Amino acid sequence: MLDFEFFSPTTFYFGRKAEEKAGRAAKKFGGTRVLIHYGSNTAKKSGLVDRVRASLETEGIYGVELGGVVPNPRVDLVYQGIELSRKEKIDMVLAVGGGSVIDSSKAIAMGVFYEGDVWDYFTGKALLKKILPVGSVLTIPAAGSEGSWGVVLSNDNGRKKRALNHPLLRPVFAIMNPELTMSLPPYQTAVGVADMMAHVLERYISNSTDVELTDRICEGVLKAMIHEAPRIIADPNDYGARANIMWAGCLAHNNICGVGREQDWASHRIELELSALYDVAHGAGMAVILPAFMRYSLKHGVNRYAQLAVRVFDCDYDFENPERTAIQGIERLTSFFRSIGLPTTLQELGAREEDIPYMTKNIQMISNNQIGNFQPFGYEGIEAIFRLALGGRVA
Repeated sequence: MLDFEFFSPTTFYFGRKAEEKAGRAAKKFGGTRVLIHYGSNTAKKSGLVDRVRASLETEGIYGVELGGVVPNPRVDLVYQGIELSRKEKIDMVLAVGGGSVIDSSKAIAMGVFYEGDVWDYFTGKALLKKILPVGSVLTIPAAGSEGSWGVVLSNDNGRKKRALNHPLLRPVFAIMNPELTMSLPPYQTAVGVADMMAHVLERYISNSTDVELTDRICEGVLKAMIHEAPRIIADPNDYGARANIMWAGCLAHNNICGVGREQDWASHRIELELSALYDVAHGAGMAVILPAFMRYSLKHGVNRYAQLAVRVFDCDYDFENPERTAIQGIERLTSFFRSIGLPTTLQELGAREEDIPYMTKNIQMISNNQIGNFQPFGYEGIEAIFRLALGGRVA
């Protein structure tokens, strides 16, 4: 196990009618003038935004609203939020929605104190030093942004999508009521599950040794999601299944699964270009890219993938040929994604083979023109993974 530091300051309010605690939570963390940030009109029509506003007003907190967040949140709306926050002297941003809304809220909170372009943080031109506190009322379990130190933002001008991690980006509180997720369409629920599983697997696919504890945590979270997802698809109002999935999304990405071990994240970097170009849901993109990455790194990761196959997907271990076990595990992951209604090939996403060179060259590399830690690779490997994603068979 590697040395590590772990800090997770978020306070969670979990359960039925938890959104009614928004005002008390905001007051506890110093909010007096709050930007209520949300996405589609659903949050308004359902009455959720009004309930949150009423909770704030009960505590004597002023609230101003800004809606319009879309999947793969855009920097243009963030600029509006920064301007509005400065004008209204906002001292807290409260996200009401899913990961895109929370990420947009984080970006607004980052930009209020910065005199330059908030996009500078995502290109490395500026270092984050100060941020408004961010809270959230979660409605879509998927990204885990309600408890993570990450943010992802899109810039349409250059068709760019970039991610940033920083300890200051962890929300001060998260309100999680599983009942708020019961109206989600089956596809959106499935996309969220794939997103969560990808967050776990980016940590699980590792070269680190003596990480039995976090291996078991990862495997337990994955098995729980595999068990609960079909229950939700069958009965969207199953509170128990919804609750387990909602909490799994948080555990998948607050890094409790990743401490003390090397993490990969190559698949995420590849998928960011896919969703930036085609505006597909991130989880759907991960359902396509992640198995392709696993097929690409199969020879390097036979033992790791075989362990995943046995412990998570209940495959029998083939002692004479562990690679067969590893392949079976990858196939079962792919089959699971299909079973909950997700795409597993680029064609199903509407992606074009002729765009692969563009997406490959556009990826933000880490160092030495490579990405990933499990089996670092460059542009040639990235293109190979995109091409594996065209099919769906294990190489």
